[in-house]
Amino acid sequence: MNKLNTITVENKKYVLLPMAEYEDLVKGVPPLPPADAQGNMPAVAFAEAAIARGIARDREAIGMSQKQLAEAAGIRVEALNRAERGVVVPSVSNADED
Repeated sequence: MNKLNTITVENKKYVLLPMAEYEDLVKGVPPLPPADAQGNMPAVAFAEAAIARGIARDREAIGMSQKQLAEAAGIRVEALNRAERGVVVPSVSNADED
């Protein structure tokens, strides 16, 4: 196992990794909306991004490809891909569009 490079800032431990590895890690992950001056994010946009991230995270956790999950769910892989990228928010009415 590789030893992780870490740094502690204000009593919080952070993992350091090369930029290329970070970019691979977040590739295709929809960004969270920016916070306003008070640190608040728009609720709907935040929820949509969180749903998209959750679908991808859970799919990867069980070791399924997008194609495998789409087939198991009875939807087109394109619909799943758009949902994971945050292009569309999944719902019963748009799950098998296209």
